[in-house]
Amino acid sequence: MPVVSKIMRRSTLIRQVLNQRSGFLNRTFHSSAYLSGDALDMVDTFSRRHLGPSSEDAKNMLKSIGFDSMDSLVKSTVPANILVDKNLNLQPAMTETEALNAIKKMADKNKVMKSYIGTGYYDTTVPPVILRNMLENPGWYTAYTPYQAEIAQGRLEMLLNFQTLCTDLTGLPMAVASLLDESSAAAEAMQMCFSLKGKKGKNNKFFVSKDVHPQTISLIQTRAKPIGIDVIVGDHSEADFSTKDYCGAVLQYPNTYGSVESPGESYADFTKRVHDAGGMVICATDLMALTRLAPPASWGADIAVGSAQRFGVPMGFGGPHAGFLATSDKYSRKMPGRIIGVTIDSQGKPCLRMAMQTREQHIRRDKATSNICTAQALLANMAASFAIYHGPQGLLDISGRIHALASVAHRELSKAGFKVTEEAFFDTITVNVSSKGMTSAEVQAGAVSVGANVRMINENTVGVSMGEGITRNDLAALLSGAFGITNPDMSADVSLMEVDPSYAREGEILTHPIFNTHHSETQMLRYLKTLENRDLALNHSMIALGSCTMKLNATAEMIPVTWPTLCNIHPFAPHDQVQGYHELIEDLNRDLSEITGFAAVSAQPNSGATGEYAGLLAIKRYLEDKGEGHRNVCLIPKSAHGTNPASAAMAGMKVVVVNNDDDGNIDISDLKAKIEKHSSDIAAFMVTYPSTFGVFEEGIVEIIDAVHEAGGQVYMDGANMNAQVGLTSPGLIGADVCHLNLHKTFCIPHGGGGPGKFTVMMQLQCCQ
Repeated sequence: MPVVSKIMRRSTLIRQVLNQRSGFLNRTFHSSAYLSGDALDMVDTFSRRHLGPSSEDAKNMLKSIGFDSMDSLVKSTVPANILVDKNLNLQPAMTETEALNAIKKMADKNKVMKSYIGTGYYDTTVPPVILRNMLENPGWYTAYTPYQAEIAQGRLEMLLNFQTLCTDLTGLPMAVASLLDESSAAAEAMQMCFSLKGKKGKNNKFFVSKDVHPQTISLIQTRAKPIGIDVIVGDHSEADFSTKDYCGAVLQYPNTYGSVESPGESYADFTKRVHDAGGMVICATDLMALTRLAPPASWGADIAVGSAQRFGVPMGFGGPHAGFLATSDKYSRKMPGRIIGVTIDSQGKPCLRMAMQTREQHIRRDKATSNICTAQALLANMAASFAIYHGPQGLLDISGRIHALASVAHRELSKAGFKVTEEAFFDTITVNVSSKGMTSAEVQAGAVSVGANVRMINENTVGVSMGEGITRNDLAALLSGAFGITNPDMSADVSLMEVDPSYAREGEILTHPIFNTHHSETQMLRYLKTLENRDLALNHSMIALGSCTMKLNATAEMIPVTWPTLCNIHPFAPHDQVQGYHELIEDLNRDLSEITGFAAVSAQPNSGATGEYAGLLAIKRYLEDKGEGHRNVCLIPKSAHGTNPASAAMAGMKVVVVNNDDDGNIDISDLKAKIEKHSSDIAAFMVTYPSTFGVFEEGIVEIIDAVHEAGGQVYMDGANMNAQVGLTSPGLIGADVCHLNLHKTFCIPHGGGGPGKFTVMMQLQCCQ
């Protein structure tokens, strides 16, 4: 029996079984009233704290729209053939206090260590004024994406500050108002190069230095293959561009092993070779290092990317953090994400708005330059605030101290006989521990004994990276416990704060007045409050705009975010040190699997666009695995969110648009006609359910079965999943892959335009 037939019959069978069950789940309104069968039960229930209407209120609201019960409302809204008649098999609901205690027990299983692992994630310190008044403040974390500029002037100003920070330190005049992280920013930059300089089958090679962070190399390779880019990884000094078939190249500055420039050829000479061959050069860099090092623009880089994590944003086991991308004016039309600009309002006064954004997807669809339509606004705002609060001199003091820590470590390890980095460095050095008869595992075990982690590069080499949060005593303990150095000399004069003069930055940094004004806590507090008051967030009123606001950011749900046992964990910490995180993620995945009806869940994607992309790649690889890799047509309704066609194009699929009828529903006759026309090439059908118009389309089962019969897979956009929970599920309906926007369905804060958090769910055939 063909696999597709099995899938179709399985989903049909599930529906039949559910519809044959006797009785129907009695759906009642959970009011704000306190209900308990035991006088000793905790009373801080979620419904009591967060559902405003009483039972009487709900009854009157139902009556006003013609219903006598919640049950009758649901039956009139959700098609009967997909409506479940059983409760979700989840653990009993906890009160807020009980839930926090349960999460704390998990978090306490994590081990908070001093991290010297580096690779783009560093120990940092969140200034209390920013922690309390931004990260933990609903005026900042509940605000919606700034599509309505008149209620978002505060956030827009801080995002403009973030752009100014990035342009100043990189030396490139245009910057976006944040991207998802460093790796995806590098992949977006690669796609810019390909769009500007390459063509499929021509000028489609892209060079990646072997000294780029490994996670970035991996993501670039993943993103390149579907759109026909041939990635070459190697030594930059040996790269041959004489064939002139490269659209671009990427270097890490400083590189992943700590050298300011990888040895063999200067970055300036390398960049000239790439430019002479018609390509572009991307610099993956570190904003903290750039306070001391010459900007990438000074040696010719066309695009700079990186992460602002170490500007006061906790490591958080890998995120969320604000990525950045900066480039020149002439490439601005190809930039992904959002750009905040200054304009004039109706009264002739200066104001701010989103001047450019790749939500042009709604216009250009599959021809858009990127599928990214979100950002990391809250984290970008934190990073900008960090720079404003410390100012140029404060940042130079922090970066100088970081370099001094690395310099002391280099000096003491060299004195002890270890073979250490010979090239110029900023915050990271590599140590060949075999030069003293040790192994990397032995050094790491010694580090763990004093509460620290180093980076194990290979059996004989470790990396040691410094961050703002490392103290003199921390470093002394590491040198003693991990490397066996007795009584290391921890003296350091101010000369150790200066980087190698051949790579040093010239001139002042961050000269704009905003970075030279708010340096006392009181000044900073007032500035943040001033900006907050210019915005609309849930601490002001409800936000009647967009499906992204159809959820609650309960304070109790936000409290764990800043616990050290969750926020001070490096993403590459050893597995045995992050048992709490694994338990928490596995617990969530089990619940999401039950809620959605899918076999497997991944918590990896960090935006809806990347969730779509990951799901489509899973479908594509499943089809390739079963010998149907030729299938490349993705059917998408005309009403779909613009990221759908953009993601399909990025996954290497051909988009075929399906019409909508006069009521906005999918035109089933047109769908079937398109299926018949492309029957042997159908790879996927993307559908949002409920639809973009908020309707549970009656024909959804017929639609999905038609796609399955043609050999395609169904991708469900879970943007409106909150309307399905407990009533139906994507798995029951018959979808094969789905992503959930946890900032829409559950409690992730929208943060004024990010962070978002997303999961991808899929049936068994796609997750294998």
